[in-house]
Amino acid sequence: MSTRKKIMVSLIVILLLLTAGAYGYGVYYFTEHFLPGSMVNSFNCSYMTVSESEDLLTKKVGAYVLTINTRNNGQESITAEQAGLSYDSDGSVNNLIKNQNRFTWFLEFSQHKEYEISSSIKYDEQKVNVAISGLKCMQQDNVTEPSDAHLEEKDDKFVIIPEEQGNALKAEETTQDIIQALLTGRTPIDLEADGCYKEPSIYQDNETLVKNCDLINKLTDVIITYDFDDRTETVDREVIQNWLTTDENGLYTLDKTQIEAYISELAAKYDTVGTDRTFNTYDGRQISVGGGTYGWQIDQEAETKALMELIQNGETQVREPVYAHEGLVRKTNDLGYTYIEIDLTAQRMVFYKDGTPTADAQIVSGNPYVPNCATPTGCYTVGELKSGCTINGEDYPSAVNYWIQFDGNLGINDAPWRTAFGEQLYEFEGTHGSICAPSDQVQIIYSNVEKNTPVVIYE
Repeated sequence: MSTRKKIMVSLIVILLLLTAGAYGYGVYYFTEHFLPGSMVNSFNCSYMTVSESEDLLTKKVGAYVLTINTRNNGQESITAEQAGLSYDSDGSVNNLIKNQNRFTWFLEFSQHKEYEISSSIKYDEQKVNVAISGLKCMQQDNVTEPSDAHLEEKDDKFVIIPEEQGNALKAEETTQDIIQALLTGRTPIDLEADGCYKEPSIYQDNETLVKNCDLINKLTDVIITYDFDDRTETVDREVIQNWLTTDENGLYTLDKTQIEAYISELAAKYDTVGTDRTFNTYDGRQISVGGGTYGWQIDQEAETKALMELIQNGETQVREPVYAHEGLVRKTNDLGYTYIEIDLTAQRMVFYKDGTPTADAQIVSGNPYVPNCATPTGCYTVGELKSGCTINGEDYPSAVNYWIQFDGNLGINDAPWRTAFGEQLYEFEGTHGSICAPSDQVQIIYSNVEKNTPVVIYE
């Protein structure tokens, strides 16, 4: 072997020995020291021993200040003294050094490893609670709760009012976030980024909210006026919005039960069939007459359906409700001034045409002493009108010139076979409930009366 080659081999051996020695020294060194780039609780402990690291941690923990960033660029802090922070060696630092990969130390110069040893950091629970509760962001006077986006009526329409974030914190989450930062030396912390704030549950772009805004504007953009002649009732935005409910998808829809209740209230207020009426008699008395079939009665089922359809279709109109039974006059005084008045006690019948007595006759009414033959009292309705027909009379059957129905098979008729009317004849020559009167007076009534005219019968 030449001298040149010997020198080259010797240099290589020396280099290998030096490298092995340096590697071995590195392994030995990092057996007791942290590898480069080692951060313990956010403090740089590179190349430090356990003792040196713990001295640093003790010093840093004592000087630690937690900076707390709050919403809207606010900032507060908690010091180590306020929190009662201290470092208490529990072997965690030693375990970190033992467990690091010292055999690859030569690859770690560009590393950056974060270690947390919260178990070695102690805090005073009472002091921490006092410090947290003393933060400005935790004071009730400084707190605004979040509010959901919602609908409000403005300028005759509903609009979406955006949500308000507020600045109210979730107490438990905030406390845990701060304690975790104290234990690990993390600073600053951002309460908003860490999800510590209460948030609205409904935002202005919420799909259901947007749809409901359109729906409520459509459903309430209707005015329906019920015409009761001298009285009206109005169904408008203010009324309809109380009838809204939500379906299984959370969308507005009309509550049929509420509308049924409204129509029922209308019926209770405006239906007159069978109600007690104050009535001024032909001889100047004021009496109360109840019962009978005359008057107005709303068909509640049909009107509920009609009202729902009008609202759903956005139709504004003035209307009368669907009636199951109609009278002649819709005013508060639904008897009006054209009616037939029958006084059973006086056995007298008077017909008023537009407030003027046009016919006045003595009568024979039903016999109250024969079962089911008494003429019923109450307010009834003129029904079918016939001339030249046959009815059940004294000599059953009997022909009459005029028949004016008022209650089922009962009616007002002339009685060609009779020569006398009035007084007490009804007690022994009474009818089966109908009213008999002289032909000339019945003819006047027949010629002037119309269907649905009231027939007021009283004792």
